[in-house]
Amino acid sequence: MSERRQVAAFTLLYAAEGAPIGFIWWALPALLRSEGVPIERITSLTALLLLPWVFKFLWAPLVDALRSRRWGFRAWILSAQLGMAAALAPLMWLDPAKHFDTWCLLLLAHAFAAATQDVAIDALAINSVAPARRGLLNGCMQAGMLSGRSLFGGGALVLASWAGPSWMMAALVAWILLAMPAALLVDEPTVTGATGRGAARELRAGLTAMLATRSLWIGLGFALISAAGFEATGQLAGPFLVDRGVGTATVGVFFGLVVVGAMLAGGLLGGRLSDRWGRLRSVAVFLGGFVVAILLVAAADRAGAPALAHLALLGAMYFCVGLFTAASYALFMDLTLPRLAGTQFSTFMAATNACESWSALAGGRLAASAGYPSAFVVMSLVSVCSLPLLALIGRDARLQQSSPSHP
Repeated sequence: MSERRQVAAFTLLYAAEGAPIGFIWWALPALLRSEGVPIERITSLTALLLLPWVFKFLWAPLVDALRSRRWGFRAWILSAQLGMAAALAPLMWLDPAKHFDTWCLLLLAHAFAAATQDVAIDALAINSVAPARRGLLNGCMQAGMLSGRSLFGGGALVLASWAGPSWMMAALVAWILLAMPAALLVDEPTVTGATGRGAARELRAGLTAMLATRSLWIGLGFALISAAGFEATGQLAGPFLVDRGVGTATVGVFFGLVVVGAMLAGGLLGGRLSDRWGRLRSVAVFLGGFVVAILLVAAADRAGAPALAHLALLGAMYFCVGLFTAASYALFMDLTLPRLAGTQFSTFMAATNACESWSALAGGRLAASAGYPSAFVVMSLVSVCSLPLLALIGRDARLQQSSPSHP
């Protein structure tokens, strides 16, 4: 297939990936808070909904293994998208405050289907795209991801403030259904390699090699705590701004335009700087950047600063988040074994999602008991505690390079 067609297809597919993530991580907390749902219940729900993304690596091998000429990656994607839409449709008629438990169950089913969609799209991209074209394609896919997040993170709140939550949910369902034909634009990869018991033996051998690498475990530890500061602050940002008198429409514009623009600019700059400065140095500097920004948010709130100051400082934090994300994801790629790239990188991504889950839960509890500023400060200090692990990663890399067996 042509390169343009391939780029367009994966851009649309990543936009479909970004939509549920933007809705769950950005729009949902602010929406529920505006409906009067307590913050503890909101953060507990968001933490629960992140679990499918945390544990998707457990069923990811099924997506790779359960393939045939009639059932491939495209079938996985389309089935997952149908499940996503079916789980969201009833929410158009259910009040979130009165039917909170039903919302939880349906959103969890949606999150499971969405996480499975992510696995299948990534597997399709890895198996379809030539290495020489992955740079351009990855940039376009991230643009699609951010577009989806923007439309259904911030844009959804704007629509909800104008037309009500039901129309917001209808728009998300329609977006998912409209994105389905994009999977058909990509040719299904040919099924190769061993089948049956042979495929199981290959999988076991690869997993054994992956689990024996020291860098895997150090990298997982770093992924589990390094982003705690901005993950907790990001989850609390919507309710925090609402509680400080910022309207939901303004919050929607902030997430839909300012946050996406800041992360996009930070990501492009962070990737380039990490190539020039070195991965470890860049990650450490960018981590320090978002920690400083969060501490300033806490200080501004203690000082009674106006809402505009909070918006500006949170925007600066998200710019640093873009810097850090680009550099840290490149670091995780550097740590990944090439022969098991999909599984190991998914494991690192699952750890980052686990960080989001536990950080949201811990940050919500801290905010409810001690206030927003205390939650921001404590969770930022947790991120600082990951720096020794970064030093261990650097030491391990130097030892491998000095080893006579190192290629």
